[in-house]
Amino acid sequence: MALKHKTPLLDELEKGRWPSFISDIKQMAEKKPMCEDLLGVMERSYEDKEGHWKHGGIVGVLGYGGGVIGRYCDRPDLFPNVAHFHTLRVNQPASKFYSTEQLRKICELWERRGSGLTNMHGSTGDVILLGTTTDELEPVFYELTHNLNMDLGGSGSNLRTPSCCMGKARCEWSCLDTQAITYDLTNTFQDELHRPMFPYKFKFKTSGCPNDCVAAIARADCSIIGTWRDNIRIDQEAVRAYAAGDFAPNGNAHGTGATALDIQKEVCDLCPTACIDWDGKNLKIWDENCTRCMHCINVMPRALRPGKDVGATILCGAKAPILEGAQLSSVIIPFIKMEEPYDEFKEFVEKMWDWWMELGKNRERLGELIQRLGLREFLKAVELEPDPRMINTPRYNPYIFYDREDVPGGWEIDAVAFRKKHHA
Repeated sequence: MALKHKTPLLDELEKGRWPSFISDIKQMAEKKPMCEDLLGVMERSYEDKEGHWKHGGIVGVLGYGGGVIGRYCDRPDLFPNVAHFHTLRVNQPASKFYSTEQLRKICELWERRGSGLTNMHGSTGDVILLGTTTDELEPVFYELTHNLNMDLGGSGSNLRTPSCCMGKARCEWSCLDTQAITYDLTNTFQDELHRPMFPYKFKFKTSGCPNDCVAAIARADCSIIGTWRDNIRIDQEAVRAYAAGDFAPNGNAHGTGATALDIQKEVCDLCPTACIDWDGKNLKIWDENCTRCMHCINVMPRALRPGKDVGATILCGAKAPILEGAQLSSVIIPFIKMEEPYDEFKEFVEKMWDWWMELGKNRERLGELIQRLGLREFLKAVELEPDPRMINTPRYNPYIFYDREDVPGGWEIDAVAFRKKHHA
């Protein structure tokens, strides 16, 4: 079937060895006029070097302030089928586990009521249903909630859809039940998720271990990172097997098979705190200096395991580079048990949000407010004492300042020695 819009510029995106989203849209355009006009709008945007979408005000479903992204075309005269092209964010299940039956239901609904185009998954984590008209929003919402048992996700200045890694469902390193945490937070904070009330967006992301497979530390306003506070478990026989070449290092991630591992070079020398010793027979870890970076565990997964006294480290303040540049989150609570019903964590969240809502400027993320007013003020608001584990070295940190008499030995003391003496 020939398309009515000529798309020579878009056609270039179909060339090469990789699959193209343009091909997917063309496939849907054979039965969906909306997709055909979408191709025309995109081609014109490439020609004019400017977008042809406008924000036409707030559009949504009754009772919800978020979940629908309003989109209108500024040339409805040329592309009438995308005069409205609203996008819905649908709250994904924890860890993005679906049944085939559920995915088929989502696709069937969207082909019937929308463009048929989906984004699985968007950078938000939600299911993204791309393109429908204003008249279809309420019917889609009704079918999602009543027939598919799904809900809209977050958008606007509110809590965004919480997300997490696979956790204990598929990962042997996970120190947390990430699915349980995400499900509980989603249900507890429904008002904050669906009715915008914050200065700007807010994201929870949960990783089961310090490998942080959902990049929470780089992307979430509040990162929940699984960790442990006892010693790393060591199987010395397995360590010697790695050294002898009986096991493949790095879980055979490089496809090299079983090869002799130079433990001194690949493990000890690469430890960021130099807390590992190898005498050729036994591995010794000085756990009091370990920062739980997971490097040694990743290299020798059959020999090393996280400890048994597990919980989470809570970090705050990450964001993308919109106003002040990108920020990684900072440690706020070095260790919390994170056990159901998570009351201790939720009390912290309420204090954090109260402070942010009172003092945050319009479109100011939590991390930007902490940067503007200082970590000292944030810790006062959430009623936490400053802790050396929140920072690298006292004199370099821009937020917390120590008086010389408060630091045993003065400023010249070694940072690791300071930590040890502080916790002695």
